[in-house]
Amino acid sequence: MKHILLAEDDLDFGHILKQYLEISGYQITWAKDGKEALEQFKKEHYNICVFDVMMPKMDGFTLAENVININPETPFIFLTARKLKEDKIKGLKLGADDYIVKPFEADELVLRLNNILRRTEKAVNQLPQQDTIKIGNYTFDTKRLELSCNDYNKQLTLKEAELIIFLFDHKNQLLKREDILKAVWDSHDFFSGRSMDVFISRLRKYFKQDPSISIESIRNVGLEFKVS
Repeated sequence: MKHILLAEDDLDFGHILKQYLEISGYQITWAKDGKEALEQFKKEHYNICVFDVMMPKMDGFTLAENVININPETPFIFLTARKLKEDKIKGLKLGADDYIVKPFEADELVLRLNNILRRTEKAVNQLPQQDTIKIGNYTFDTKRLELSCNDYNKQLTLKEAELIIFLFDHKNQLLKREDILKAVWDSHDFFSGRSMDVFISRLRKYFKQDPSISIESIRNVGLEFKVS
């Protein structure tokens, strides 16, 4: 049974959501604020997290940052009553797997959770068998999800690792955006497209230690991961 950490301070909504997710076959740990959620995350393993953005003691964004530092492989979704573009961009930059605006149907959340968990399991199974991959001057540890170059070391999220592997497998080739989205996000919607843009910008920073590596965008077509 998949275990979900639900962080939601609205008691009525949280109770209903917890019941619905349990009926849908999930094990739920429900925290009423961000601080309680973080303490729960430290105690147990969760397959996925669902965080309300606006919570007392610790907001959802800060909670997600702490969760990533503890275990970057855990996927998470944000729930919010706010439709601000800035909130969505901030969620994307943190690496959220989805962002759902209230009100929403509970079965929509279940569908999205199922899709994310399926993609996550697929990504784990598709990680290379070898422990390390050389990418230019970098060493990519596929077991620890670490990217290193000389004194530089970066702990990756599973999504970052999956994207790097896909790009490296197709290095020095022009890739269409839709092909990358299908392979890594399994989706072509607006959220996935913006998410990909954020992740590509992040990878450019990670690989700046080696000038022989670049990710070049071709307008309205796609991009190319160049490794000399």
